[in-house]
Amino acid sequence: MSCKIDYQPAPNLLENRVVLVTGAGDGIGRAAALSYANHGATVILLGRTIAKLERVYDEIEAAGGPQPAIFPLNFEGATLKDFHDMAETLDKEFGRLDGLLHNAGLLGRITPFEQYNPELWQQVMQVNINGPIWMTQALLPLLQASEDASIIFTSSSVGRKGRAYWGAYSVSKFATEGFVDVLADELDNQSNIRVNSLNPGATRTQMRRTAFPGKTPLRCVHRKTLCLPIYG
Repeated sequence: MSCKIDYQPAPNLLENRVVLVTGAGDGIGRAAALSYANHGATVILLGRTIAKLERVYDEIEAAGGPQPAIFPLNFEGATLKDFHDMAETLDKEFGRLDGLLHNAGLLGRITPFEQYNPELWQQVMQVNINGPIWMTQALLPLLQASEDASIIFTSSSVGRKGRAYWGAYSVSKFATEGFVDVLADELDNQSNIRVNSLNPGATRTQMRRTAFPGKTPLRCVHRKTLCLPIYG
């Protein structure tokens, strides 16, 4: 779907909605969390670095948004039990989930495949695709409890056209696109849950700076201009 930078959603678009954002401590996740809260959502901030999540929490409160929640979790070491325990906790606290933005990601290395470290490859796969898949499975009952739920996976151009040296990151994003197609087709016409992937393009994030240290992106991530369509 196209996204116009001057699009102005209604101020209360996400009022009384509960949205979970992974990788919410910085970059796209932070910008999305701030934007969702600014439009009325109660945001669950999930990430591995508590200090970063606390800063986003404070930003939301300072802006007058609904009180967010913090859920520390590192996808690298997360188990199926961790995901189901999280779902149980969220069920007790909120009773449902209206939106889920899978944004947490690990770049790995941009290097020839023959030099790629197998352990790093597995880490990228765990963070970028395996963890999000099993988290989604654990959270499906909460999403089904919503009248109109949305799952969004952050994707990349290298998940739609392979690029030399992008290794595990590119492969993980191809897997993301495939999983989105499978789950969307399963839930189509028999569920209240919409499933989409979104390629945000070049954004001024730490991952982008690591991947392209000599380039300046065309746009910056900002909570007033970021378009991640949980609804609509």
